[in-house]
Amino acid sequence: MKRIIIMLACVGLIPLTPANAADYDIVLSGGRVIDPETGLDASRNVGIKGDKVASISEDPLTGTEVIDVSSLVVAPGFIDIHSHSPTPLGQKYQALDGVTTALELEAGAFPVLLYGAMINGQSRLNFGASAGYGNMRGEVMQGIRQAHIFDPPQTLGLLGWWTELKSKFGHVRTANTEIADANARTELEALIHEGIDQGGMGIGLPLDYYSEGVDNDELHTVFKVAAERHVPIFVHIRRGINGDPSGLYEVLALVRETGASMHICHITHNAMVNLELFLEEIRKIRAEGFDVTTELLPYTAGSTSIGAAVFGRDWRTVFNIDYGDVEWAATGERFTKEMFEEYRDRYPNGQVVHHYLSESWNRRAVVEPDLMVVSDLLPMITEEKKVAPHNGAFARVLGRYYREEGLLDLMTAIKKMTLLQAQRLEQFTPAFKTKGRLKVGSDADITVFDVNAIIDRATYQDPYQASAGIHHVIVNGTFIVRDKQLVKDAYPGRRITTKSQ
Repeated sequence: MKRIIIMLACVGLIPLTPANAADYDIVLSGGRVIDPETGLDASRNVGIKGDKVASISEDPLTGTEVIDVSSLVVAPGFIDIHSHSPTPLGQKYQALDGVTTALELEAGAFPVLLYGAMINGQSRLNFGASAGYGNMRGEVMQGIRQAHIFDPPQTLGLLGWWTELKSKFGHVRTANTEIADANARTELEALIHEGIDQGGMGIGLPLDYYSEGVDNDELHTVFKVAAERHVPIFVHIRRGINGDPSGLYEVLALVRETGASMHICHITHNAMVNLELFLEEIRKIRAEGFDVTTELLPYTAGSTSIGAAVFGRDWRTVFNIDYGDVEWAATGERFTKEMFEEYRDRYPNGQVVHHYLSESWNRRAVVEPDLMVVSDLLPMITEEKKVAPHNGAFARVLGRYYREEGLLDLMTAIKKMTLLQAQRLEQFTPAFKTKGRLKVGSDADITVFDVNAIIDRATYQDPYQASAGIHHVIVNGTFIVRDKQLVKDAYPGRRITTKSQ
């Protein structure tokens, strides 16, 4: 009998494959599979082979590992397009919030490929950055290279050394207040092209932080280059007094003039009391055929450095708050006027949390069609140093706005965390054509959660708390979270640029 089997195998009638060979590396069995692109919402078995989804089937599948997820939702991995924490700690808490791809698109980085120095080579999540215009401005106007806003700065050439020398005497040329002359604008334009050529996913333009320095001619150049290169601008618009739409109208006019693509960051944090008008103006320009999108950071406070440009203006009128509404992130201590002035002078890079938003604004924004969810997570370096608790942004939307308040259905909530981001980016970054979906051929970036338990737990007093309800997170076919626990030494994340396939 053995001879007959061997002979049949030799002529190809019986494959020489072990009887217990698995069809897939991982099988997620019996979960509620949701794909916002096809509209699938049904019990299915998901087969993963390598770094791709290889099967979605009603029939049982065999795998090297078969995980029963029959009581759980299986969704595309969440894509965060607005995160400032390319650190091991930041990636830990974002993974535990279901994030599989975290991008720095508002501030960006330059040189782009220097982004992620703290996690490069050991990244749990997919990561990448836009070409950071603020960083370019630092090089041209100050001679300072700072690849990412929280990387150590380096001096470049004579200008850099002169800036460093002058700063010791308290007189320093700053990138956020200095007007660029014609020569500087020419240099900046060249650096924008260089950043895009490096693979930057658009242009990161934190304009509000450079309000005093960037004039109309310079801003027009940024939009002109974006239109020429067919990449979007991710802009933090200039912010005036609470609800002032001038900053919005400024960038919308440039979109209409140049045809540039644009994404407006954290809409509630800019619109404030005038949210409805801001949303209406964005709907209007989209109806005209222009490519403009926006996003929601679903928290009721902002967080930035105490030395940020906005705090050099009449910020109490801008935000409609007072000193006691601002806290020192490291300790949670609330400010007095004297303390605020002292800390701004002594610790300009220190983080503050300013409470100025209404929860009703979040509820309104989250139901706006085509609006995306982001975290705006600030760098998590050590758990001894507190930051705003944005590491629960995605679980917050699912737990509070979907399950508890019923403001949107589950398919729509997931779409706002996955497909909308992928579609926004895939026009110029091919890697996203296979992300944000859960179907055969898509990347095996997957988040598995309990829809009845998911919720954010991080607070302003205790930000280092993982979201509840996230059971498994898979990045490029590898578990980074399994059975609610971070997987030790799992680093399947990849750098993404416009050249990534």
